Amino acid sequence: MAKKITTQFKLMAPGGQATPAPPLGPVLGANGVNPGQFITQFNDATRELNGKLVGCIVTVFEDRSFELEIKSSPASTLIMEKAKVKKGASEIGSEIVGTISFDDCRDIAREKFADMNAFEVDAAARTIAGTARSMGVAVEGI
Repeated sequence: MAKKITTQFKLMAPGGQATPAPPLGPVLGANGVNPGQFITQFNDATRELNGKLVGCIVTVFEDRSFELEIKSSPASTLIMEKAKVKKGASEIGSEIVGTISFDDCRDIAREKFADMNAFEVDAAARTIAGTARSMGVAVEGI
């Protein structure tokens, strides 16, 4: 018989560098997850993404065991990395903080394709381009 799920929640943490200190520890403890066990499992699964922000879905079962589903980095993080900027525009529409090419959007779309709701890489790339524009990053070559 399958284990009964008690809760499911999403987290963002740096790959391979998560610690039980706040903000992760209190969230994990409040949801009945052993922080030490989670940190070990998360860091082992994300070791190759050293320092990159990584999303995960944590499913907690009735017996306090848990399951991790590691997702790719958020599109905004990947866009800022490609555009070489620290943060998006404070006034969207009137401020351009950086520029990326549509080929960069395709690269990001290929990396995130499994987590996106698109059937083709070009469709996913257009979604990424829209996210970039909403952050104040110009997209060339559309």
